Amino acid sequence: MSEKEKAPDTTGHEWDGIKEFDNPLPKWWLWIFYATIVWGVGYTIAYPAWPMINRATAGVLGYSTRANVAEDIAAVEAQNAELMSQLASADLATIAEDETLHQFAVNGGAALFRANCSQCHGSGAAGAKGFPNLIDDAWIWGGRIDEIAWTVANGIRNEDSPDARGYGGMMQSFADILSPEEMDQVINHVLAISGQEHDAELAAAGETVYLDNCASCHGENGEGSLAATRSYEDPEVVYPDGEMTGAPRLSDAIWLYGGSEEAIHETLMNGRAGVMPAWSEEWRMPGLTEAEINAVAAYVHQLGGGQ
Repeated sequence: MSEKEKAPDTTGHEWDGIKEFDNPLPKWWLWIFYATIVWGVGYTIAYPAWPMINRATAGVLGYSTRANVAEDIAAVEAQNAELMSQLASADLATIAEDETLHQFAVNGGAALFRANCSQCHGSGAAGAKGFPNLIDDAWIWGGRIDEIAWTVANGIRNEDSPDARGYGGMMQSFADILSPEEMDQVINHVLAISGQEHDAELAAAGETVYLDNCASCHGENGEGSLAATRSYEDPEVVYPDGEMTGAPRLSDAIWLYGGSEEAIHETLMNGRAGVMPAWSEEWRMPGLTEAEINAVAAYVHQLGGGQ
């Protein structure tokens, strides 16, 4: 049999009469393949690659993407150092008058809000059940920019900051205080003053129950603790921080935990004690610097709901 007629070598694999030839790979392809192996080994020696117990090998070139990022961050921080210093000591009540500083604060505050606050208050700050809406005008702890900064720094009813809003105070349970009949009466009274459908007879009887048990915090007409200590029409009036008890208005349609008959009943039975952590680096590690707290306050305040 001539060379041309010699049957080609096969791998021994055959499918439906189709055989797989055992042809050698082209030399140029093999050399490229070997070169990639050599290049790969060299790369793992030159750059960080091999995993160890708590780190990877550093590589003989000492290259580090983490170090590069740290250098970039340091460069940006150095560039913004003067503005951050101004922001840390700024009078928040007049910060909007400095357009450059205010814009810097709002942009930085937006990034900080998305990273630290949006998980509870939502990416657009519209809140959710149990987490306050920050774009409306209902502020139980004050909506002035300085009050927002104080709340961000110290939080609400947490165990970290002794200056937390509502520290030691909360909406108590009335399950053992009001009878079932009184509970129905005061619920209907709250429904009435908030403009919802209600039983008029029960609501009339519930007014006395409300005045005896609820008015001391929520106000005689359900105006809330903040409205009782400051006029909403005159938000520039400054009051000591201790005068706000965090009791919400009951005479509007804004409800943190729901304003239906069932939701109000649940609140009266179980009470409410929402908690917000303190974000100041004085109480939290890692926390926010004074400049960052002011930036968050500036961002939240300009969303439209701030007083």
